[in-house]
Amino acid sequence: MRHYANIILTVIFTVCLTALLNAQIVISKPNLGFSQACASESFNTYNVTFAFSPEGDLTASNQFIIELSDDTGDFSVATVIYTSTAGSVTTSPATLTFSLPTTVSGEAYKLRIKSTSPAASSTPSDAFPAYYKAQDEPFTINNLVATGAYCPGGSYLLTIDNPGGPSNNSPLQYPSLTYNWYKETGPSTSAFVDSGESLVVNEPGTYFVETNYGSCTSNSYSNRVTVSESGSGSSSEIASSLGNPYCSGDGPTALSAISGQSYKWFKDDIEIDGATGQMYQTNESGTYTVEVDLGECIDTASITLNAEGFTSSIDVPETNYIDEGETLVVTVTTDAVSPTFQWYRNDSPITGAVNTSYEITQTGDYKVVVTQTSGCLASVEHIFVIIDAFPAVGNIPNVISPNGDGVNDTWVIPQQYVSGTNTKVAIYSSQGKMVLYTNDYQNNWPQTQLDFNDINPVYYYIITTANNSTKKGSITVLK
Repeated sequence: MRHYANIILTVIFTVCLTALLNAQIVISKPNLGFSQACASESFNTYNVTFAFSPEGDLTASNQFIIELSDDTGDFSVATVIYTSTAGSVTTSPATLTFSLPTTVSGEAYKLRIKSTSPAASSTPSDAFPAYYKAQDEPFTINNLVATGAYCPGGSYLLTIDNPGGPSNNSPLQYPSLTYNWYKETGPSTSAFVDSGESLVVNEPGTYFVETNYGSCTSNSYSNRVTVSESGSGSSSEIASSLGNPYCSGDGPTALSAISGQSYKWFKDDIEIDGATGQMYQTNESGTYTVEVDLGECIDTASITLNAEGFTSSIDVPETNYIDEGETLVVTVTTDAVSPTFQWYRNDSPITGAVNTSYEITQTGDYKVVVTQTSGCLASVEHIFVIIDAFPAVGNIPNVISPNGDGVNDTWVIPQQYVSGTNTKVAIYSSQGKMVLYTNDYQNNWPQTQLDFNDINPVYYYIITTANNSTKKGSITVLK
């Protein structure tokens, strides 16, 4: 009996083993639930559907596996990107959900499905682009300076700014990324130039760079930089890290020049001691200029910096004239938030003068202080002077000093010779050229800047009254 029992067990084992060895399934070509995979930190979920047959040949231990090829569709070194729980998938068709590795970057990836028990493999899926967008926001190049320049026969280097920070998430922080540089060919068109982290430019044009995410759309692109050929002159600009205007209460702003061999900075035409770097930090308003040595030529750039965070202006020049009985209305224009105004005469506040306009009836030194009271708390002064157009002077002066200080800036003559007296006033240069002739003199010569080729030039005048009385003399102009 024991012999027959052993025979029966052997037969049963053989039948089961044969059934197991003969069990097999066929897995269909995967059907992708997407046409391209543009993954990122905020989205990395994709579906693939496949069929298999017969369902009954799966064992309880079977697992389905998703393999990813390289970026050319080759499975020689495939990457497993999903494995199902044993026995969890038993009916056909089946849909699996997976995520892509953060290293994917190419146009021709493929998937295939494999089973473990019984072992089987599908044919590869259709090819698809796949990129992981590790950085997907705008970034800066050229220190955010919108221009660049090179000497004739030279070149200019454009680079991606690094390191990154709150204001610039530099893609260079992600070693797996690559970059494509472009040159604008029209208002909305561009042409590929080269790949890499930097670009050597030797042709004028506007350039920018994008992170290479192939056919996937992306927000990972740089600012535009317009590069030109420079002689000795100005063909570039200065960028302010906090913008312009900016709020000095937020700390100093960094002024950046284009890339060069050496630098020299100036404020209001005065050289700044020790300011010899590509960047200069400041917390003061003013006109800043930089001279950039490009090797074979010098390029200059300027910026009029406003550190108050707002702009304002008045509608009169620094020097103004009124006659007796006349008035002058001065008005402030500003984009300050919740502004206040205070007007002053001879450094004393004028009671009640707290509006955008003030009507002036007296001569004197005036100013108005504009204060922004919300956001950036700052103030700006506008200074001007009011002078009597026809002051009571006893003599005809023979010296003037038109230097804008409000004193002796114009040739002011006695009232019996000015407007309304029908007196002819003629002024000649030392070469005999007539520079003024009028019978309505306003005590306002010279109205424009005089030529100072000579040191303290001399002019000559002839004053002829209505009854033909004549006065002659000279006028020396002091610098």
